[in-house]
Amino acid sequence: MTGGKFKATPIYILPISVSLVVSILCTLLVVESKIPVESTLILPETGYGPLLNGVIFVLAMGLVASLIYLLLKFGVHRFVRVLMGLAISVLAFTLMIFYSELLNLAFSLRLPILVILVLGILATAFVIFQVVLRRGKLSKITILIFGGATGSLLGAYIPLMSAVFILLLLAVYDVIAVFKGPVGKIAEKGLENLPGASFSFKDIHIGLGDVTFYSMLASRVFLSYGWISYMGAAFGVLVGSYLSFKMVEKKGMFPGLPFPIILGLLASFTVSVFT
Repeated sequence: MTGGKFKATPIYILPISVSLVVSILCTLLVVESKIPVESTLILPETGYGPLLNGVIFVLAMGLVASLIYLLLKFGVHRFVRVLMGLAISVLAFTLMIFYSELLNLAFSLRLPILVILVLGILATAFVIFQVVLRRGKLSKITILIFGGATGSLLGAYIPLMSAVFILLLLAVYDVIAVFKGPVGKIAEKGLENLPGASFSFKDIHIGLGDVTFYSMLASRVFLSYGWISYMGAAFGVLVGSYLSFKMVEKKGMFPGLPFPIILGLLASFTVSVFT
């Protein structure tokens, strides 16, 4: 998270709230569709598997961030924008196809595969126009929906313990990457070369990765423990986000994951124990 001179107020948690609502709606669709969900991670959910899955996931994230920083450092900004546009396009198409199929299963719509493919292409074109080319107000809403839907997808396909280790290790990595690593350096160079990687809300920039992993946490907690624990997770994420905004107010830049992830996990697991 980055921001200029601004006063952190509760209004700044509004976009986070929107992404959490999108996340739970998408997760409910996963539940209603009764689609068989299997882990897509490399190692099983036994022994050191969850920890190693977390390490592998974070190393991959760090490698991508370092590569983007190096490309920007050597001045190939247009190539980076093309890569970001391609990544967003693939993600938009994948999400549209996935959730269209869930709608088919949940509500017995029986949409033909051709219709689903056309919807995926149209959604992808819309996202490219709004997020990559136009970058208007509607792009902010699109990115929030992106984050919530992607987080829900990750929460559904990453088992609980692996998800916990991934989120905790990401929170640690976020601190290092923002203050000493590639993320902070990319932010200093300007985020205009990374369309879709973040969005601005009033005087602050919030990363797509932040809202994605908040949503992943909430989705995974809901699937594992139910509504009450989800509410605890959402409350912890929102409180942690507000604390992060207060730190941005003081420092100008602050990692968006540590406070929301730690408080979200603590709140959700505390609620699950006492209910």
